[in-house]
Amino acid sequence: MGERLIPIALHAATDRSPSAPADGRASTSAFPMRASAVSLTLTARAAGIADLVARVVARLDSADPNAVATVTFLRSWVEQARAAAPAGALVPGTVTPREPHPLDALTATLGLGEAERDLVLLAGLADEHEGLAGTLRSLHPLGEPRPTVGLAALVLAETGVDRDELRRLLGAGPAARGGVLRIIGDTGLFERSLLLADGLWEALHGVEATPSGLRVIDPGPPPAGLDGWLGDDLVCRAARVITDGEPATVVLAAAEERISLARCAAILGRAGARPFAVRTRPGDDLAEVARQVIPHAAARGAVPVLVPTPGTIGPTADETRPLPGSGELGELPGPMILCAARGSTRLDGPRPVLVLPVDGVGPDDCRLAWRAMLPGVDDAGAAELAARLPLDPAWVAVVARDVRLAGAESSVSAASAALRRRTGAVLPPGVELITPDVPWERLILPEDAALQLRDAVDRLTHQGTVLDDWGMGRTARAHRGARLLLTGMPGTGKSLAAEALATAAHTDLMRVDLSQIVSKWLGETEKNLAATFDAAERTQSVLLLDEADALFGNRTEISDAHDRYANLETAYLLQRLDSFDGLLVLTTNLRHNIDTATLRRMDFVIELPLPDETSRRALWALHLPAGHVAVEVDLDVLARMYPVPGGWIRNASLAAAFAAAAESSSAETSGMQQQHLIAAVRREYAKAALPFPGEPPRRRDDN
Repeated sequence: MGERLIPIALHAATDRSPSAPADGRASTSAFPMRASAVSLTLTARAAGIADLVARVVARLDSADPNAVATVTFLRSWVEQARAAAPAGALVPGTVTPREPHPLDALTATLGLGEAERDLVLLAGLADEHEGLAGTLRSLHPLGEPRPTVGLAALVLAETGVDRDELRRLLGAGPAARGGVLRIIGDTGLFERSLLLADGLWEALHGVEATPSGLRVIDPGPPPAGLDGWLGDDLVCRAARVITDGEPATVVLAAAEERISLARCAAILGRAGARPFAVRTRPGDDLAEVARQVIPHAAARGAVPVLVPTPGTIGPTADETRPLPGSGELGELPGPMILCAARGSTRLDGPRPVLVLPVDGVGPDDCRLAWRAMLPGVDDAGAAELAARLPLDPAWVAVVARDVRLAGAESSVSAASAALRRRTGAVLPPGVELITPDVPWERLILPEDAALQLRDAVDRLTHQGTVLDDWGMGRTARAHRGARLLLTGMPGTGKSLAAEALATAAHTDLMRVDLSQIVSKWLGETEKNLAATFDAAERTQSVLLLDEADALFGNRTEISDAHDRYANLETAYLLQRLDSFDGLLVLTTNLRHNIDTATLRRMDFVIELPLPDETSRRALWALHLPAGHVAVEVDLDVLARMYPVPGGWIRNASLAAAFAAAAESSSAETSGMQQQHLIAAVRREYAKAALPFPGEPPRRRDDN
C-alpha cells in the first residue's frame, strides 16, 4: 500500500456496522454488558488502533464517499468500544487486582515495545468484528480481510514509527521471533498480509483458545514427596532460570510421561509459574509447534511445555533429531520445558539447555508421598508402603486416588491391587498375570527351604531400612528386590513356591512363556525380555521364569556367530538381573546347567528335594478331599511305599477323585478307596517310565 489508498467499496462493512442496522431501527451496542472485563478491555485497546486506521483513511481519501463511510463506521465503532470499556482499560496494567490482562502478560513476557503491541492490535482487528474485517478487506489489494504491511506502516507512522523500524520489528523483533506475528503472501512486502498466531486473539480475549491441531494437557498439581528432588542443585538452577525468564530449554527426560509431567509441575510450582502444556502430533516439527505455543503461553503468563508424542522426536525409530531449543529454537525468547522420552534427543545448537535428573526419589520422600496421599496411613504404614512399593510420587498419587475411589483400606494389599489394575492391562506377548492364593501352609518343604522363602519376602519389607536408612545400598552396592533360584526334580513344588511368594508379598505372579519370548532373530529375545522385566517392575509383580536354564545356560567358547550372540544374550540378562527392582524367581531342574555368573547374582539358591516319608504323608493329607475318603485309605502306607514328589501326589489324588466319583454314581459305595489311589499312583509311574513298586500287602481285616 502506498501513500494513496486504492479505491474502496465499504458496503460489506457499512451493512454490518452498528451505525447502519439492517432493519433501520436504532442500533444497540455491539458490546454486551455480560462480556468480561478482559474482553471489553481488549476491545477498547483495539479501538485505539481502529481510530488510527480512521485517521489514515480520512487523510488519504477524504473526498471519496466510500472513505467517508469507512471513517464514519470506524469512529462510531471506536466510540461504542470505549464507552463499554471498564475503568482504566486503556492504561496498561491489571484489569483485576490478581490477574494481568493477557495483552499485558504477552507484552511483558516477550518484551514487546509499544509499536509491536500496536501491531498485535492491528493484526487482531479482523477477528474483533465483522465490520472491521470488511473494512480491512476493502483496503487490501487482494481483497483479504487482513491488514497489510503497508497499512501497518501508515498506522504506525501516526505514532512516529518509520518504515525502517517497522522492517526491523517484522524481521527480528520479539513478536516476530516469538511467533506472535506472521507475514504471508508472495507479493511485495507492503502488500503482504499481517497475521496473528493462530487462536491468539481469542486467547487475548480471555477465551481458552489454542492453536488448531494442538492438544492442551494438564500436568496437574505437583505430588507430595518431591522435596528432595527439588533441592537438587541443578533443579534449583532450573527454577531460577524459569523465574528470571532466561531463554533456555529445561529437559525432563523420564521413562514415563506421567513422571516427567509431575516433575514439570513441581519445578514450575517452585518457580512460582504455571504451565501451558501441549502434546505434539506424530510428524509435527517441534520448532514450529514451539512458535505456535509461545504466544499462547505468554498471553496466559505461563511457561510453554512441549510433550512430544512417542515417535515425533526423530524422523525414524532409530534416529534422533536435535533437541528443540538447542538448534531450531535458538532465537526464541524465554524459558521452555521439554518432557521427552529418555534417550530420544541429542543436544546441539547455541541455546542453553538444562537436562534435569529424573531418577527415583529417596526413601524419606517416598514415605512422605504415601503418608500425604493415602488417608489414615501412619508412619509405620508409610514405611511399609515405601518399602514394598517404592514408586515415584507421580505413581503414588495415581494409586492413592484409585484406593480412595474404591473405598479400600489404606494398606499394601489395596495399593498393590490398584497398581496392578492400572498398569497390568497391557502385557508383552507370552506373559500371563495371575493372582495366586497359596498360603505358606500349602508348601510342604524342609525347614531350611521354607525359611529362605520367607526371608525373601522379608527382604521386600525391610529393604527400605537396610538399603536406605542403614546406607547399605551405597556401601555394599546392593540392589533392591530379591532374586531366587529354585532347583529340584520336576514336581517338587518350584512353581507352587513362586505362587506362595506372590501371595505372601500381596502381589500378582507374572508367568512367562519362554517359547514366545525367545526368538531366532538377532536382538528380538533381548527386546522381549526387556519388555517383560519392565512390565514386572511396573506392576510390582513376582516375575517367574520357568526352566531358566534355557536362558541362563553356561556360556561357551565362541566358535561361530551363534555362540557370540548367545553369549551376548546371557550377558544382557545378567545386567538386567542386577538392575531388576522386584522379586524374581528362576526355576530349573538342572542346576549344573546354570551359568556361574547367574548363580553369583542370586540372593537365594533353594534346593527343593524329594519329600521324605513324613512330608509325603502330609502331602497326601493336604490333597485328599476331607469327608470323601474311605476309612480304609491308609496314608502311612502310601507315604512309605511310594517315594514320589509332591506333583505326583497331587496328580494321583486328582485322578483317584475322578475315578471314585465315576464309580459312586453306579455303586452303593461312595468316596475314594485305597484301590483308586494305588491305581492312580501306578499311572504316574507309567508316565515316568519307572517300575511300579507294587501294591501294599492287604491287611487281615480286609479279607
